[in-house]
Amino acid sequence: MKAALLEQLGSLTVREVADPEVGPYGALCQMLYGATCTGTDLHLIEGRVDWAITAAPTIIGHESIGRVIDVGNKVRNLKVGDMVTRVGAPPAADGSYSSTWGGFAELGVACDHWAMKEDGVAEDQWSGATVNQIIPAEFDPRACTMMTTWRETLSYITRMGLATGNRVLILGSGGVGLAFAAHAANLGAVRVAMCGSAARKEVAKRAGVTDFYDYKADGVGWIIASMCPEGFDIVIDAVGSQETIDLALFNVMQGGSVGIYGIDEMGKTTVDPDKARAEFTEFDGGYDEAETHERVVGFMQTGKLDAGIWLDLDTTYPLDEINAAFDAVRNRQCVKALVKLSDG
Repeated sequence: MKAALLEQLGSLTVREVADPEVGPYGALCQMLYGATCTGTDLHLIEGRVDWAITAAPTIIGHESIGRVIDVGNKVRNLKVGDMVTRVGAPPAADGSYSSTWGGFAELGVACDHWAMKEDGVAEDQWSGATVNQIIPAEFDPRACTMMTTWRETLSYITRMGLATGNRVLILGSGGVGLAFAAHAANLGAVRVAMCGSAARKEVAKRAGVTDFYDYKADGVGWIIASMCPEGFDIVIDAVGSQETIDLALFNVMQGGSVGIYGIDEMGKTTVDPDKARAEFTEFDGGYDEAETHERVVGFMQTGKLDAGIWLDLDTTYPLDEINAAFDAVRNRQCVKALVKLSDG
């Protein structure tokens, strides 16, 4: 099969690798589509983070959809024809390459973690596979590439305690920031403000943003504060720079919550309470994709989550042209790009 491997910084190499080996609880999948992730994929390609890479060369990608084409003899909850989220290619059996989620490949493996749990298999052998969830058959697999982002961010903002009537401020207008905004609107926030790139203002409004601020505006922190002097119940930094963290602290209300989700300057920033105008809680409760899968499915079925806000569903890049997909994201031609992984 073909796969996109990170072998050296700056770009991916698409080449032939061994077909995956499937164990008794595994389901071999033909990979359909994958979406680019600016936050993780581009950071990895450009060498801006190394915490996620196991060992280069490595197959990257974590927003891919696969269709089951064969199952192991202990699989009970997945069947041929099922579409599954977060499928990826495993590392090479001979150790010649690793897998950093492995989503950009022609074939991948899903795991029947339900059966493994029922059979008493040690939790550390299946807990990481709970991201593999079954998708309704009528769903468009192109749109379903958004489910990773949607599930992560819905879990995160729900755990932060978002309640109907809250005021929410999102820092960053990329795919993740837009997802947080959409969830805030869907969950009943009375005000959804965003500070981001002026070029994203209209798409942000489509996602549910009520107030948009250009991050390049002079004194943008004071501008936001003047428009919402009482502060925001929930502030999420979807960028993760020192500048955006300080901006988050300056605009959180008394007793509010700040979440730092972005990774732009991970390990190089500090949260200084003196930068805040009120007492606040720093959220560190993480997220769990599996816990929000069914809720995301419901939002998709009712039209409350529209992949067309993030993706041009009619424009796809073949796996061989995956670097062009990332170039389109770098050049801000799109929020996220779709990669067609196989001819399935």
